[in-house]
Amino acid sequence: MHDIRFDVVIPARLQSTRLPEKALAEIGDKPMVIHVAQRSQTSGAQRTIIATDSSRIVECANQYNVEVMLTAKHHECGTDRLAELATQLDWADDQIIVNVQGDEPLINPTLIREVAAHLAANPSCALASAAHPVSSREEIFNPNVVKVVLDARGYALYFSRAPIPWARDAWQDVMGKTGFSVNKATSANSTDNLSQLPVYRHIGIYAYRASFLRRFASLKPSPLEAVEALEQLRALWHGESIAIHLTDKAPIGGVDTAADLERVRALFKQGRTFA
Repeated sequence: MHDIRFDVVIPARLQSTRLPEKALAEIGDKPMVIHVAQRSQTSGAQRTIIATDSSRIVECANQYNVEVMLTAKHHECGTDRLAELATQLDWADDQIIVNVQGDEPLINPTLIREVAAHLAANPSCALASAAHPVSSREEIFNPNVVKVVLDARGYALYFSRAPIPWARDAWQDVMGKTGFSVNKATSANSTDNLSQLPVYRHIGIYAYRASFLRRFASLKPSPLEAVEALEQLRALWHGESIAIHLTDKAPIGGVDTAADLERVRALFKQGRTFA
């Protein structure tokens, strides 16, 4: 694993629907995106690059001596931003690039390295990601928690915000004559052993081969991607294989809202900075 050669790219934009300018939000002694970059630098990556459309983020990265590249403003997702860099930097086709989200100031560097190594160990895959088992009914039925179903090789079959796979026998109590009820699903007192169900929560980190990144820019969005609001479904729709690295360690969590930001600030203050 120590011989794996990979780069990290952190797509970061200034505007965010739920929490504007969160990339530059102060956590402890520095902006959030700098925490992400500095953790990524300890993962074993050869290069760590912030990719952004904001001159303010460029200035911030320069202040902390973090490599940064200015990209176009029209990109709809982080993968599109990485695809632009794949062309600009002329990476070799087999170069591995890990996409680390700019709102993950508590990202564990070990996970970054493990996902890169997992892609290297699966040469037939264009990309790799990660997941961990979940057994909480609240998480399983929470549409903000993305689930992934795997095949026998550990490759992703499908990602969804819905509770997949559906445990027909274990969850009969949540089905009534009028159909599915989320309230019943999350509060029902059935005797099923949820820890035995193969339910995995997807962790939003990706490793790509540069050849796929350049190809991704030309792939048409899939109907499934639009319905689920999950860009990784575009790769599956077009026949690409996604290798999933399974870990028992659930990430502490990223920053999507003001409440998340305060939670992360409190964790930094307590010194609890790793999962």
